[in-house]
Amino acid sequence: MKYVTTFERDARLQEALLLVTRQLNRRLANIDNALLDRVRSLSIEELEGLAEALLDFTSITDLTNWLSVRQQNLQP
Repeated sequence: MKYVTTFERDARLQEALLLVTRQLNRRLANIDNALLDRVRSLSIEELEGLAEALLDFTSITDLTNWLSVRQQNLQP
C-alpha cells in the first residue's frame, strides 16, 4: 500500500476540483458561487462521482439535485 502525504492528497483534491469545475462550466455555463461553494466542499471521491454524473447533466437543476441527494445521504 502506497503512503500518501497530506500534500499529495491536497494536490489531488485541487486537481479534481479544477477539472470538475471546468467541466461544469463548459456543460452548464455560468454557475453561481453558492453552487460552486457546495462543489468545493466535496471529497475527492464525491468529485469523482460528480465528474461521471455531470456527463448526463443538461441544466443547473441537475447539479442542484445531485448535490441535494448527496447532502441528504450524509444526514443521520
